[in-house]
Amino acid sequence: MSKVKAVLFDLDGTLLDTAADMGAALNNVLGDEGRAPLGIEVARALASHGSRGLLEHAYGPEFHTRKSELRKAFLDHYANAIAVNTTLFPGVAELLGELATAQIAVAIVTNKPKDLTEQLVPYYPELAAIQVRVSGDTLAVAKPHPDPILHAADALGFAAHECWYVGDAERDIVAGRAAGMRTVLARYGYIGAEEQPESWAADYEIQQPLQLLEHLRNHHI
Repeated sequence: MSKVKAVLFDLDGTLLDTAADMGAALNNVLGDEGRAPLGIEVARALASHGSRGLLEHAYGPEFHTRKSELRKAFLDHYANAIAVNTTLFPGVAELLGELATAQIAVAIVTNKPKDLTEQLVPYYPELAAIQVRVSGDTLAVAKPHPDPILHAADALGFAAHECWYVGDAERDIVAGRAAGMRTVLARYGYIGAEEQPESWAADYEIQQPLQLLEHLRNHHI
């Protein structure tokens, strides 16, 4: 295999640990209606599924009849406290530094809405330096469709086979495979107990961010 030219990353659950702030937004929505809050473990299991996953879990069938209202309430609360307890996963800063040293390009491809992505990323200088950022509404489709990942690769100036995609959700692996990239499952991310990531057929798995370097070195970075 030729040298890897670029690594594309999911955001929530891969680069940033956003579960606490997303869980707080959900609990604020519940609190506004006099409902009991949910624990952080719920947010950690569902954060990769965004506002829909969190609200659907909390509201069940009611979510589908109040979708627009509940999603707006969630996004308003989240935007008002988007980076209170959100942090880079341990090792991410070092990983990005090593990739820069190896002259491997990076991009972010997330299903998070663009306005929230662009509000959040500047809090973290290591991420703000990543110029190619594709959000869930950048194109007409989002992951698991491969187009957002291909769009990012094109913006970087590389073919899909020269890129790897790293994410923590099934949609990430599906999208990466459909795009023709090597895929890496971030096992440290937001994977629910009921999910079966071994069936997602990622090319590689990592238990923490810096493990990515071991796989890349096998491909002559």
